[in-house]
Amino acid sequence: MAAALGAAGTRYALREIRTAPVAPALERTNFRGRTVTLAAGPALAVGASAAGALGAPSVPAGAAALVAGLGAGAVGLYDDVVGNRPEQKAAKGFAGHLAALREGRVTAGMVKVAGVGAAGLAAAVLLVADPTVAGHRRRQGQGALGRTVDVLLGAGVVAGTANLLNLLDLRPGRALKSGVLLGAPLARGPHGGLAAGAVGAASGLLDEDLGERVMVGDSGANALGALLGVTLAARSGPVGRAAVLAVLAGLTAASEKVSFTQVIQRTPVLRELDAVGRRSD
Repeated sequence: MAAALGAAGTRYALREIRTAPVAPALERTNFRGRTVTLAAGPALAVGASAAGALGAPSVPAGAAALVAGLGAGAVGLYDDVVGNRPEQKAAKGFAGHLAALREGRVTAGMVKVAGVGAAGLAAAVLLVADPTVAGHRRRQGQGALGRTVDVLLGAGVVAGTANLLNLLDLRPGRALKSGVLLGAPLARGPHGGLAAGAVGAASGLLDEDLGERVMVGDSGANALGALLGVTLAARSGPVGRAAVLAVLAGLTAASEKVSFTQVIQRTPVLRELDAVGRRSD
């Protein structure tokens, strides 16, 4: 049910945003020079967050989905719009945004990083207090320090997954495919509805994205990743969260040195999967 709601809600939101007065400001040129719209980003953020919240097993988990998905989507949209300005394009990657900050410049990318982190932190606070989340009984006997560590680990998982999906959003359909592949195994169990809503929303946009009519941008990729991060955090105890966070941190660090696109192109299985459904002309 959550998956169907995610797909339907996202496509409805996309139609509404495409016909709104703001639509021309969301037009961009993709890597092949085609004009596409970023309307898919906020549509995905709204549709996936609402469906994930409706599919959540508890009120705190639903609130965490809304906070993470809408929060990450909103700051991602800010970066999509403001970060497109010429003076913002010089800072590349996390290292570039930090360098700009040391120079006294706050880039749109840094606003996005801080905003996604804040959304992840708020979602993690909600999850730690949720009795349906893995490890809740153990947390009841923890002191303030233990609960703080648990919150920080959860926030790192949410923000790290949001960032990972964003790093993959360099070719049509890649971020959505990655979200579906990551989310499908998570769409089962007590917190499966959280992931199912995100997977359904992503699936509902795949044809538009692969056809190079839309682009999910930072807004959609961050929101999709954040919602999957909420699911991962809800299903994991502190050890599991730490393990997931270590993997996410490693991939993020690697992205500063290695091009994911080049790795995909050099790996036959990944290259074929990446190309499925994409326009060849």
